[in-house]
Amino acid sequence: MQTSKYMLASERDKQWGLTVTTMGYEEIGPGEEYPTRGHADGYYFEKERGRILNEYQLLYIVEGSGVFHSDHVPEKQLCEGDLFLLFPGEWHSYHPSPSQGWKSYWIGFSGRNMDDRVRAGFLSPEKPIYYVGYSSGIVSLYKAARKAADEEAAYTQQLLAGIVNNLIGLMYSLERNLQLSRNQSHVDMVQRAQARIRESLESPLTIQQVAEEQGVSYSNFRKLFKEFTGLSPASYQQELRLMRAKELLSTTEMSIKEIAYQLNFESPDYFSAKFKLKTGRRPSELRNG
Repeated sequence: MQTSKYMLASERDKQWGLTVTTMGYEEIGPGEEYPTRGHADGYYFEKERGRILNEYQLLYIVEGSGVFHSDHVPEKQLCEGDLFLLFPGEWHSYHPSPSQGWKSYWIGFSGRNMDDRVRAGFLSPEKPIYYVGYSSGIVSLYKAARKAADEEAAYTQQLLAGIVNNLIGLMYSLERNLQLSRNQSHVDMVQRAQARIRESLESPLTIQQVAEEQGVSYSNFRKLFKEFTGLSPASYQQELRLMRAKELLSTTEMSIKEIAYQLNFESPDYFSAKFKLKTGRRPSELRNG
């Protein structure tokens, strides 16, 4: 069984940065023919020959198993809970296991939003498969996309773009957190360190002290912290202090000098320079504005 929907996008829609072309759901029972018929031109393929698309597609296996391979990935098993991403211009082939079949959702899309993520290295043809397990949130997003497509209200493409961005972000976040949680002691340590830094913004606490409190070397602490948060601990501390400074500038009569020293910046000039780099304005401009 297969249900699919194909979408149109205007040139104006494409300027939004991401447009959706197709979506659907299929159930392939054990021993059933695959791929199923009924795909539009350019989408049907023979599993022995594979295909090349001119768009991205994100597929999610909610039940069953299968096989995937592409230009960059030799034959690899797919299992229940896997999402796999197809890239434009990349030869690929995939199919469900003849003994199990599968149930899967898919959505196809294109645009510079995705191209930018690939260029930045967040997503890559070398790593197209993401294991997230069963996620009701991901299933809900696929269903929401289909509902929006069926209703076809005004500006549906903009709504679908938001759903796809949510899907990609959720996929990326879920897998990263699953990987990190394999060593729960590291996760707990970083979360304790985050809380310690947050509660000590107006104290002279150093990152070296935080590492010592957690019982690890500074280099290991920095590596684990950045892997978990995407920021070095020093950057994390400084970003929070700048956010606190913005709050103090807006809600108190404290001078810029007082705020700089209360938040443990080296000097008012250093604080002003960092604040402008972060916000685009000097502290005095925010207060006067």
